[in-house]
Amino acid sequence: MKNVAIIMGGYSSEYQISLTSGGVVYSYLDKTKYKAFKIHIFKEKWVYVTDSGSEYPINKNDFSVDVDGKKLTFDVVFNAIHGTPGEDGLMQAYFELLGIPQTSCDYYQSALTFNKRDLLSVLKPYGIKTATSYYLNLGDDIDADLIIKTVGLPCFVKPNKSGSSFGISKVKTIEELLPAIENAYKEDNEIIIESFLDGVEVSVGVINYKGKVTVLPITEIVSENDFFDYEAKYLGKSQEITPARISDELKQKVETVAKRAYEVLKMKGFSRSEFIIVDNEPYMLEMNTIPGMTTESILPQQAKVAGISLTELFDNAIELALKPN
Repeated sequence: MKNVAIIMGGYSSEYQISLTSGGVVYSYLDKTKYKAFKIHIFKEKWVYVTDSGSEYPINKNDFSVDVDGKKLTFDVVFNAIHGTPGEDGLMQAYFELLGIPQTSCDYYQSALTFNKRDLLSVLKPYGIKTATSYYLNLGDDIDADLIIKTVGLPCFVKPNKSGSSFGISKVKTIEELLPAIENAYKEDNEIIIESFLDGVEVSVGVINYKGKVTVLPITEIVSENDFFDYEAKYLGKSQEITPARISDELKQKVETVAKRAYEVLKMKGFSRSEFIIVDNEPYMLEMNTIPGMTTESILPQQAKVAGISLTELFDNAIELALKPN
């Protein structure tokens, strides 16, 4: 029996969603093969949490736990932390230094994909289309006229390193721009402002399944709100249609681009990329490397349509993490 540490929580606004994801992984993990442990990672504490709610502090020197005088260590880590420090490379680098395998991509890929600006810049030379964008760092002069001239209206103002649509605004008039920028700065000190792409939004899961890069069935996102915001993602204000209602030709095109991005970046583990299809061309918005793992989350929905159960999905991730490089 392998000891699996399921890390969840994190330091960002997404911690609550991460706790739910981690709880689902804990519930569905194959108990005949793995002994699972819930590990909560917060700024103020790293703790092993028992089913009864007792907490035991993690020794950060070797990621072990002292439980009633016995030292508990882990064979592998299942990473379910959305946002920092689980999705931006910090935990990946920490576990690499300790020599403990973990289920997500390596630290460089994690840091790169978490930074939307850098990710899109790296992928552009490989023919992957993106929206027109304008970048701001905290403290930069804000030339509203130049921004609107560059990206047009409407446009989206986003924190550069944030998930779950926190801090994102759709801006329709120049008067809305400054409040949107202030809102994004609450989440991050870097901002990306992108032109509005009017088309069909799709989400594409790509995983390594049993040693083969596999594109899962594509999900079409139909938001009741102005865009796929927090309410649409988590409070039922959207339809997520899997498989997406697109032609076979377009499906193949989106799959090719999503797979190329995964392979170009030398990804491992899970990824879920968002695209807007405009004039039969997919434009990439971002890539998530620790996508939601709740039963309602998009990637698990896609796996289900592909005939992969949550238990199989999680087992595959652990098996691949434990394989020698």
